[in-house]
Formats: sequence, structure tokens, C-alpha cells
Amino acid sequence: MAVPARRLRFSPVFLVALAAFLAAFLVQSGELGSSDTTHRLQNTHSWWTSSPEVDPQDYPEFGIHGVGGRLHGWYGIGQSLLMLPADIVGTEIERLPMFHGYDVDPTVRDIAVSYSTNILVCVLTLLVCYRLLRNFGFSVNQRIAGCFALLFCTTFLEYTQSLMENNYILLLTLTGITFQYEWVTTGESFALWIGSLALGLNLLTRLTTGMDLLVVGSFLLLVLWFTQASAGTWCSRVVAYAKVAIPIYCGFFLIDRLYHHHRFGSFFNTYIDVFAREQRLLNPALPAAYPFETPFHVGFWGALISPEKSIFLFDPLLILTLILTVALWRRLQLQLRAFLITAFALVLGYLCFYAKYTDWSGDFAWGDRYVSTPVQMAAFISVPLLLRYRAELSRVIFWVGMALVAASAVVQIASVTFWCPLEIYQLDTFGHPTFIIGLRLRNIVAFALGKMDAWALTNDSMSYDPWDYVHITTWNFLPFLLARVGKAASWIVDVAKIIWFVALAALALLLIWIRKQAAKGMLADGATVGIAEP
Repeated sequence: MAVPARRLRFSPVFLVALAAFLAAFLVQSGELGSSDTTHRLQNTHSWWTSSPEVDPQDYPEFGIHGVGGRLHGWYGIGQSLLMLPADIVGTEIERLPMFHGYDVDPTVRDIAVSYSTNILVCVLTLLVCYRLLRNFGFSVNQRIAGCFALLFCTTFLEYTQSLMENNYILLLTLTGITFQYEWVTTGESFALWIGSLALGLNLLTRLTTGMDLLVVGSFLLLVLWFTQASAGTWCSRVVAYAKVAIPIYCGFFLIDRLYHHHRFGSFFNTYIDVFAREQRLLNPALPAAYPFETPFHVGFWGALISPEKSIFLFDPLLILTLILTVALWRRLQLQLRAFLITAFALVLGYLCFYAKYTDWSGDFAWGDRYVSTPVQMAAFISVPLLLRYRAELSRVIFWVGMALVAASAVVQIASVTFWCPLEIYQLDTFGHPTFIIGLRLRNIVAFALGKMDAWALTNDSMSYDPWDYVHITTWNFLPFLLARVGKAASWIVDVAKIIWFVALAALALLLIWIRKQAAKGMLADGATVGIAEP
């Protein structure tokens, strides 16, 4: 008698999480991605070991003196807290006998920290993204498309490889807006607590995320306004929100102030103030307004139109969001209007705040890292909108949208192929302004064809050091970087390459399978889809 076939159950949430895990795993280089994160990890390490918070050899390039003349970093505590569990585990792994004698970058500890932290943040962010799109009433296919748009078509992918604060801030902001919106629609107080805790935790990462708190609160007010809530409903919701959210925000703000007082002996300034004062002592020629001496128009318009940092070049989906907002405004649901208004308000707020900053462009980063988080939030929503309202859009707008999606995917995949300082070093030869994305695509072709010298990748006039040279002259994925550094055992490199190519094949097959299931309408929350088992 034949045994009836069983079907494996794969929920869309699981599929999104699996794709996020594989993609995040593949793009890891094993490095922390920036000196900022290296310093934050050093701070983490100092909490539970005898290591100093700041290596004295790093001063004056990094570090400022605080209470008792002790050197401290000039960052918040948020990312250091995030990396603490991985740092403890990675340190213990690094002490294993099999790793004795391996003392080059990427270190075993850095590999453990970057892999575990980046993958965790990536998976959680996409799960929250899926939940937000569900709350907005998008179909399962549209939710999955939106999640993949965030992952593969925005700068989120680059910051999944480079362990900066950006994706962590995005995770907390999306969590805040997702769960606080759930509270507005369902009245579930637990959702308000989760959303408020996430936004409060953001304050420990950067105090500028106070703008995120204000924007999310404004989003909730807009939802109530657009739905024409009565005055009584307004008042009761505002009071209920304030009772939960304000004490949480104040609690996290107090933690930040206590941490600042512990380091610098004051509750009422920021590390920017301390940093500026010490830098002026070291260099009296600095302008009085330092580090906010950049003319506003330079930083503001530079982030918008410069070929080296334009948010529209590095996140083309933002253009699509603008097009769809104008074309579909009268057809959009009220909560989507509120989201778009607040998302663009957040982009504008960050643009204005950092426009006068001495390093408004984010320096060694892919694009303008200071505004990338709100840009990603405004950009990814374009793909679900494009799919939902396809029938109501002209063919021209739809295919322009698809072209922008394709262009965005190319830009983001290119972003992880090499270490991001590569083009910054090349600017020493090419000068300013230079179209960075075009240069990156040219570098990919040059490296693939073995023509690095002809493409000025190894010009002696570049100001890199030998360590940097090794890292900018290989594909920026761990197996290839290990092979390039040449310090790991050959069998380790071979195994790492096999695992990497298997993961690449698995991701490709998974995305193809999801696409086929979506086309058949087989993807639904709680649905039974998958492979038949005998």
C-alpha cells in the first residue's frame, strides 16, 4: 500500500529568515569593517578583561581624556553592549590550541564577533521588516519582496558586511515603529512596551536617534489624525503612550548620562563637546565651530547630489519611493501616507543635522553612512508599493521602477565585493569628484581580468599602508581574504571556500524556489508549501 506523501512546512517567515542568514553569512569578510567598530570592540573587551578602553598608542588619532586623565573613546555604549556576548565567546575560541600562532587580521575573535553579530542583526531586521509590512496589509508575496528589497537593494547589504552601528540602529527603529503601530491598531500594551524599549535602547547607540523617537511618535499621531480619531481617543492614546514610553526613554537617557558622567564627569554635555575641546588644545588652528564648521550647503547638497556620496546613487530605490509617493498619493492607505511622511522627515532631519559636521560624508564608508539608516527605511517600502499598485500605474512608471530595482541590486552587490576604502584610496590618483559606483564596477572588471595595474589599483602614490594593500586587493569575503593574507593553514582556506560556495548555491536555489512558489501563489502565512517527502 502506497504511503501518502507528506509536505515539509516552510512558513514565509522562515524562508525570509533563512535567506537573510545565508546572505549575511556569504558577505562576511571576518573583519569588523571600520576603525570605529574596532575601537568600540576594544571598549567592550575592557569591561571584562584587563585591556584598556583605549590603547595609548592610538592617541591622539583616537581617544579623549576624561576623569582622572584616563583615555576614553568618544562613542556611545550601544554597539559595545551588542558585541559583548560575541566578544566573550570569540575570545575563548581564540585561545584554543588550534589557533595558536595565528595573529594577523582578521583575528579569530574579530571573525567570531563579525559573523555572529552581523548575521543576528540581519535576520532580526528582516523579520521585523516582514512584520511591519504585514501590519500595513501587504500580501505575503509583497512582504517577501519588501524584505528582499531591503536586504539586496539598499545599503543594508554593505552594512551587513561592515559591522558599523547602522543596521543595529535600523533594527531598533523598525522594531519601535512596528510594535508601537501594533499598539495603536490593537491596543495591546505589550507591543507598546517592546517598541518603546527598542527606541530607548537606540539612545545608547547614538543620541541623534532621539530624532527617531520623535519621528515614530509623529507617525503614530499622523495615523490617529488620518483616521479621524475623536478628541477623546487622541487624549486617551497620548496619555497611555506617555505613561509607558516616556519613563522608558528617560530611563535609557539616564543610563547614557550616567555612563557619560563616569567617563567625563558631566551630565550636561556630550562626548562631541569633550572631543572638540581636546582637539582644539591639540590644534589651536581649528575653527571655533569645530566639529560643525562645514558650510551647511556643502554637507546638505553633497549628500544629495555629489557623485561620491549621493544617497540617490547609493540607494536608487529612494528615487522609486519618491516617484510612487507622487503617483499614488491619493490611492495610498492612510498608514502608508503617515509612514512615508515620517520616513522622509527622518531623512531630512539627518541630512540637516550632519550637513555642518566636519566629516559630513562619513569618510571611510560606502555612501553617506550618517543618513543611510533613514534612507534604507524610506527606500525599501517602494518595492511592496510597486507590486501592490502595479495595475494602477502606467507601464512607463512600472518598468522604470523595475529598472531602478535592478540598478539597486547591482549597486549593492558591487558594494560588498571589495573593502570600501579601495575607491577612497584611488581618489588620491583620480581626484575629486569621482563617480564612486562607476569606479567600483570598473574595479570589479579589472580585478576579474587580472588588470589591476592598468586600472590604477596599485599606484605607488596611494596613501595606504601594507596592511590595507593586502585587504583592498582581494574579494572581500572571508575565504578569499584568508587566502590573500596567507597565514591560515591551507586546509582551513580550502574548507572555508567549499562552505562559502555551498552557501552561495543554497541561497541561489532558495531564491529561485521562493520565486516559483510566489508565482504559483503557494506562499501564505501558515500554508503548507515545500518538498514532498515519501
